[in-house]
Amino acid sequence: MGDDLGDEWWKHTGSSDVSDEGEEEKPDEEDKPKKKVSEEQTSKKRKSQAVKSGKAKKKKECFVAQEKEDAVKDEASEKPKRRRKKTITDVLAASEPKPGCAADVQTLFLQHYSGTHSVIEREELQLPDSCFLPCNDLTHTLSSYLKEICPKWAKIQKSHTVKKSVVILIVCSSALRTIDLIKQLTTFKGEAKVLKLFAKHIKVEEHVKLLEKGVMHIGVGTPGRIKALLEKDGLTLQALRYLVLDWNWRDQKLRRMVDIPELKGDMMKLLEMGIIKGCRDGTVKLGLF
Repeated sequence: MGDDLGDEWWKHTGSSDVSDEGEEEKPDEEDKPKKKVSEEQTSKKRKSQAVKSGKAKKKKECFVAQEKEDAVKDEASEKPKRRRKKTITDVLAASEPKPGCAADVQTLFLQHYSGTHSVIEREELQLPDSCFLPCNDLTHTLSSYLKEICPKWAKIQKSHTVKKSVVILIVCSSALRTIDLIKQLTTFKGEAKVLKLFAKHIKVEEHVKLLEKGVMHIGVGTPGRIKALLEKDGLTLQALRYLVLDWNWRDQKLRRMVDIPELKGDMMKLLEMGIIKGCRDGTVKLGLF
């Protein structure tokens, strides 16, 4: 049997085995690209899913942020808006200026002393109507107003000889207003001497010397400086007959003298220093310009 197969039978056997093995290995080599393709597809799919997931997450975050923003806006819209507190300027700008009258002064007294004085004390500080002069109706200049309330000025001026005191005292809000009012006195004052009474650039001692030096007929100034002079006895009320408050004049912010707390406080203290008593006794008349 061995002879029939020949001497090289083993070659045929070996070659067939090799070919069989080769044939079995070929499918493995062909499967490799397929595996690579499937892995790439899987990778791409995962990436695509990751991208979609990221987009969805971002979209959700944006949605949540928008919801929060809307909620904040809703809360803000529900809260009542804070109203800006009206200033004196706002109130006065919206209304027409009205001339002051005796009732305004009486109301000022009641409001100013309501928290510090008893009812009896407030009654003692109230001024009778008889002590008020006619009030400026906003048509007068200072000279024309003084001519109306003091028609016999020429005679009064000549008879005044008391030092450290004036016949007419005009109370205003500032140094600039003082100078302006003194200019307006030109047609009224005649031969009378006018003294400006404010703190700017002028010391109290200088005012005291001026009042001691000679007779002054009219004093124009701020309540703070006039009060300081009365306290130092540099100015007296001995000859005072007319006290005029610059009531109706308004500054750039439309404030009157009584609308400024510091000035109003000084003015009220000034009135307490013998002027209210003089008004009640009938020796001093009070006018609102």
